[in-house]
Amino acid sequence: MNGDSIPSDNANPICAIIGAGEGLGKSLAVEFATHGHDIALVSRSQAGSDAALSAALEVTPRIDARFFAADATQPRSVETALQLVAQDMGEVEVLIYNARDSFKGCAPLDLEYEALEQTLRLEVVGALAAAKAVLPGMRRRGHGSLMFSSATAAFRGSAINPAYAIGKFALRALSQSLSKAYAVDGIHVVHFRIDCDLDVPIMRQYYQGSDAPDILADPDAIAKSYWAAHQQPPQAWSNEIELRPLTEKWTY
Repeated sequence: MNGDSIPSDNANPICAIIGAGEGLGKSLAVEFATHGHDIALVSRSQAGSDAALSAALEVTPRIDARFFAADATQPRSVETALQLVAQDMGEVEVLIYNARDSFKGCAPLDLEYEALEQTLRLEVVGALAAAKAVLPGMRRRGHGSLMFSSATAAFRGSAINPAYAIGKFALRALSQSLSKAYAVDGIHVVHFRIDCDLDVPIMRQYYQGSDAPDILADPDAIAKSYWAAHQQPPQAWSNEIELRPLTEKWTY
């Protein structure tokens, strides 16, 4: 963990982001820090969150940003990290599950059991662990936001990337189940379907020499939609939000 293990002495709400790399995670950290949230970044290594941590701390001296180590494929690890967030910074007001990993494409019959289990642990089990860690406090206080970064794969199967589609289908089911169960307690659960590639260094490199960067989505712009969803009044919540740049061809 980065910084001393003492509670923050200010009244800033806490935004915890699980999976805060240099792309969307960084943009989310900056967006919520800009609006006065202290930021807890949870990932396997601090190196993976350094860019987000530095960017959040640069927003204003009035916010706190810290790193907490956890492996999203290990649910107890996720629960422990979020318990430390509550202990050291305060109870979480916004939880964003943004974990992702590389995945190997294959035909469905070539999908290995271990690969599918790993995908489900990352996409669903880790997300459930995060929800279990923060929802009791949110329900007790009567408010809070739980947001899941997902993709259009949650709506369609794939002949070449079945594990990814299965994982996102399951994540969407978890999101809807949590919303149906706990919205009445004041908990806003949102499943974000990002139907495009993000404008991050790895994708710029992948599309080098083509026109594809013109259709890449700006992570900063996407982060603003997460903030806007958090601000929605409970009488008009969005539980499914789809995002793409205007040039992106719909994939379903």
